[in-house]
Amino acid sequence: MAFARWDPLGDLLALRQHMDRFAATPAGWVPPVDLHETDDRYVLTAELPGVARPDIAVHVAGDRLTVEGTRHDRLSQADRYQCVERGHGAFSRVFQLPMPVDAEGITADLTEGVLTVTVPKRAAFATRRIVVS
Repeated sequence: MAFARWDPLGDLLALRQHMDRFAATPAGWVPPVDLHETDDRYVLTAELPGVARPDIAVHVAGDRLTVEGTRHDRLSQADRYQCVERGHGAFSRVFQLPMPVDAEGITADLTEGVLTVTVPKRAAFATRRIVVS
């Protein structure tokens, strides 16, 4: 019999993430997102299949990054759906970044339904020794 370390907080967070994928939200739906950090930038990737470029907006204000958009409803009222799992409507995700960013250097690319936003970190404040005369 193999033993595994129990992580109750990790299990609860994983359960919540699974439930959030299917829960109705005021925003419409929640696309899955990965956000990772390198030495000089943050990179956000979001799965947005079926969302067109004009329907996506990326904003930055200070250290808050917002990705929002709309996946248009393609469901027909005449059809009788047995199952509908793909979300549609508006979405909005806001991320608080831990360090100041260079807003002018942000790039966004949508390729094959995956949005990649690259956010460069602001250069560290330079230190300088002041000679006392």
